Parts: sequence; structure tokens; C-alpha cells
Amino acid sequence: MILQTISAFFATFFFAVLFNISKKQLLFCGGIGAFGWLIYLCFFNLTDSVVLASFISALSISMISRIFSIIRKVPVTVFLISGIIPLVPGAGMYRTMYAMLAQNFQETAFYGAQTLEVAGVIAIAIIFTSSLPLGLKKR
Repeated sequence: MILQTISAFFATFFFAVLFNISKKQLLFCGGIGAFGWLIYLCFFNLTDSVVLASFISALSISMISRIFSIIRKVPVTVFLISGIIPLVPGAGMYRTMYAMLAQNFQETAFYGAQTLEVAGVIAIAIIFTSSLPLGLKKR
């Protein structure tokens, strides 16, 4: 679990580098990605549901990205886009295509549906969090 979290940190960090994120924000981007992956692992171990764990993790990443964007005075996408990278269901897409090429249509349907569900709940979590008010403004 610790090794996976450290790997998620570096994956997110270097993805942020690839996106030309400011050097001041890189460690925060990596930390958000690692935090989100740790939340995912904890909820997956508790529930054995990839979809629920992805939703809770994406919700937490989206919330923490909004908080950091206010604190660091940068757009929320700086943290959000790189932060959700560990959650993107790339392995699910691979398994779907592999099962399709192997003409195993039952596995194709299973992995395809699961991949779409995970992608959908990530989008729903981001939309839900962005629709919440930022808080009380100073007068």
C-alpha cells in the first residue's frame, strides 16, 4: 500500500511536469495524487468495489484540489487534472480491448461496463464538487 502510494505520487508529479505546471505547484500536485490513491486503496480494501472507491477518491481529490487552488491562488485544474491521473481506468480499457480481441465477449462486456462506470463516477464526483459553493467571501 505504501509503495503504491509513493508510485502514485511520482506518477502524478511527472504528469504535472509533462503538463508544464509551475515548479512551485509540483509537490502539491504529487501529494494530491498520492492522497487520492491512498483513499482509493483504503475504500477498495473496505468495500471491494472499484466504482465506489473511485467515486470517494475522486470526490476527495476534487475537494482538496479546490482547497489548494484557493490557498495557492492558482486555477483548480492545476491540481485536479494531474490529481485524477492515478484513478483513470486505463487498465480497464486495456482489459476490455484484450478481451474483445480474444473474442471473449462476456469479459468484454464486464470490463467495458466497469470502465465506463469508473469514468462516469469520476466525472460525477468532479461535477458535484464544482457545484458546491466555495464558502463565505470576505466583505
